[in-house]
Amino acid sequence: MPPTGKPVRLAVCVVAGFRDGRLTHEHIYWDQASVLVQVGLLDPAGLPVVGAEQADKLLAPRAVPANALLGPDWPGPP
Repeated sequence: MPPTGKPVRLAVCVVAGFRDGRLTHEHIYWDQASVLVQVGLLDPAGLPVVGAEQADKLLAPRAVPANALLGPDWPGPP
């Protein structure tokens, strides 16, 4: 697919292992669906995907209640 030129914001999680002071492995995890929503390749309707709001939530954890990211149709905790 050709580049969209759209900016993307996402949260990543890096898990690294060390032995004897040296890096032995690194695993980088990120939400692919969030990226696809932001570049316009995935419709988030009906999916538990929020896009860039996920990264914003990590930068300002108390700015928006976490459950608000799930949308108004989320029934809440059991």
